[in-house]
Amino acid sequence: MATNQSLKNHLANKNGQAPSTQGATMKGLLASPSVIKRFEEVLGKRATQFTASILSLYNSEKMLQKSEPMSVISSAMIAATLDLPVDKNLGYAWIVPYGGKAQFQLGYKGYIQLALRTGQYRYINVTPIHEGELIKWNPLTEDIDIDFEQRKSEVVIGYAAYFELLNGFRKTVYWTKEAVEKHRKKFSKSDFGWKNDWDAMAMKTVLKNLLSKWGILSVEMQKAVIEENDPSDEREMKDITPEDDDNTIDYDLPEEQPAEDKKEKSSSKKGKKDSAQEAMDMSFD
Repeated sequence: MATNQSLKNHLANKNGQAPSTQGATMKGLLASPSVIKRFEEVLGKRATQFTASILSLYNSEKMLQKSEPMSVISSAMIAATLDLPVDKNLGYAWIVPYGGKAQFQLGYKGYIQLALRTGQYRYINVTPIHEGELIKWNPLTEDIDIDFEQRKSEVVIGYAAYFELLNGFRKTVYWTKEAVEKHRKKFSKSDFGWKNDWDAMAMKTVLKNLLSKWGILSVEMQKAVIEENDPSDEREMKDITPEDDDNTIDYDLPEEQPAEDKKEKSSSKKGKKDSAQEAMDMSFD
């Protein structure tokens, strides 16, 4: 990824080759002039505090300590470029171990933060729905009736996400807990985040589905989705919507094209697809 490459460039030695980080400690890497310089370029005076939070996170997570230290720093750099903290207790961004390396993941609060920065959202939220709270849900009209005073227990039965733009456009989705679990089993690379905070990961999944399909995505949000869905992953890229589970319907209709353009466009569609949109149509949480 671009962020990783730029960081490697800063670590290059006089011969133009990146020095080996094998055996290097996280504390040592974070204290290296090249790494410090890169974070200072992105965060300015806040670089020291941010790198301290990386070290604190690394020291507190045994699973993360099994990952290559440089991959942890590279993942944290993505969060830094998005101006999001990596403190797991805040829920904006996570660094997740997977296959011996760390990977950046955007939390549901991170999605909300990046959405608000566009200045286009009047309201945006996602919440768990407990037993007794859901009165009715119409997936066609998206009418949802929730009465939080009717909660019968602390058992979560689903998750609802909603946004309204300044221009009045609004959208609601509701996923059952079973739909989220089906999605997790099918697409999740690692159970790390789910084991630490299942509800937070579930809300992130539902909100990501809502925003990637119908929301206004800033350039930085598109970048975050692309970075989160590393294109170097060998698995097939698939749509994030669980089959027949989230009860949503996509009404995108093809535009009528002039007859002379149809043949040329149909042939070009087979081999090309915009990378940002492709990334938003998949999810490897």
